[in-house]
Amino acid sequence: MQTRIAVLSIIVEEEESVAKLNEMIHEYSRYVVGRMGIPYRERKINIISLVLDAPQEKISALSGKIGRLPGVTAKAAYAKG
Repeated sequence: MQTRIAVLSIIVEEEESVAKLNEMIHEYSRYVVGRMGIPYRERKINIISLVLDAPQEKISALSGKIGRLPGVTAKAAYAKG
């Protein structure tokens, strides 16, 4: 199965969604190459970057699930190769 490299950018504005978000990321942990989280306390948001190496449909599924969480937005950017 062919995989793609992507960065999934996530902005969390509702703290109540963090536990469910972490569960979702854990479900896809086999595809996670790296994770960086930045708490931006002055704005009361959290910014997360996930680097994924996964089939296109897995990346899209995770991005969609995360984006449906209350107060959470997600956007994927893909490597060309």
